[in-house]
Amino acid sequence: MTWAKIPFKKVLTYLDERIELQDMAEYLTITVKRGHGGLEEREKLFGHQIKTKKQFRLIPGSFIISRVQCWHQAYAMVPVNLPSNMIASTNYDQFAISSDVNPRFFWWLSHSPTFTESVRSSASGVVIEKMVFNREAWLEKTIPIPPLPEQRRIVGKIEGLAAKIGEARSLRGETYQEARTLMGATKNSVFGQSHHRWINKSLEEVAPINMGQSPPGHSYNTHGEGIPLLNGPTEFGDCNPIPIQWTSASTKLCNKGDILLCVRGATTGRMNWADREYCIGRGLAALTVDTNICDPRFVYHFVENQTHEMLSLSAGSTFPNLPGAKLKSLQIPVPTQEEQRRIVAYLEDLQAQVDALKKLQAQTAVELDALLPAILDRAFKGEL
Repeated sequence: MTWAKIPFKKVLTYLDERIELQDMAEYLTITVKRGHGGLEEREKLFGHQIKTKKQFRLIPGSFIISRVQCWHQAYAMVPVNLPSNMIASTNYDQFAISSDVNPRFFWWLSHSPTFTESVRSSASGVVIEKMVFNREAWLEKTIPIPPLPEQRRIVGKIEGLAAKIGEARSLRGETYQEARTLMGATKNSVFGQSHHRWINKSLEEVAPINMGQSPPGHSYNTHGEGIPLLNGPTEFGDCNPIPIQWTSASTKLCNKGDILLCVRGATTGRMNWADREYCIGRGLAALTVDTNICDPRFVYHFVENQTHEMLSLSAGSTFPNLPGAKLKSLQIPVPTQEEQRRIVAYLEDLQAQVDALKKLQAQTAVELDALLPAILDRAFKGEL
């Protein structure tokens, strides 16, 4: 069946619903997220806190486009149930959808390449990614739209398939999360058990801890002068750091083979191995394991487990940290070197399985992400 090409102005009506803000009335402002991310509440403000006194009243069920983010597919359907005090700035255009068009059909249609091209080709400006939506030019453009019964059928097919994709993504994520939980529980079991042959020592006895200290700011450089500087996980790789800056006035140094641990801020607990000498800033600590007492990998797994436990107890802290004194006094159970190696082998085999599952999840996510655009492409070519 060939779909009729209909001008947007035949199926959409521009809504100019501007209101005068009252100084002592409270309003809920919004933003429309890029990439079909939907409409999002921004902040509550009194009228006197908003500079532009004329704003748009949001109309339930309307289609809204960000004029200044149109290139990035910043459009959304306005929810039917929304607060009456929700407003949008004049950087947005709202449209009522004709009764001849199913709103869900129109929303899915807005994901199609044809729709995106119609919006972008209507925009004006010098810099492509900053082009501004031209409402009048866009409304003159045409879009293929089938009869209403066919629209409903297509919406049913799309949303049924989308639900299956979402279910598959959820199941894969749950499987990976269960594997991570099992890994954590295994480490808790290993390091939490009491054994008469294991000797408790302080972490400082087993792996002297060197708390970082940031060098003077003027000594930083990016052209390789001096010693590579690590300030935190920005420079962390999967296993070893990837330096991006150096210092000509080094302060605290770590050794090759040290365990690097983030001790400040939102990334507290992140870890890496030092593959050479580095200068470490105050956001890091370096643990130099005494190999006569412990296998460094055994200590790594222990510290990873313990920092996770400590951070879980301080969940909600706005600025988590691991004080040096607390780290140094941690009690680590020390079995024989042979048993340490056995435990490490077991944990690393389990970790390899978790990592393989994570990789598979990432691959599956890419495949699932590609499915919906393919379905939509077929749907709006009349092939679904």
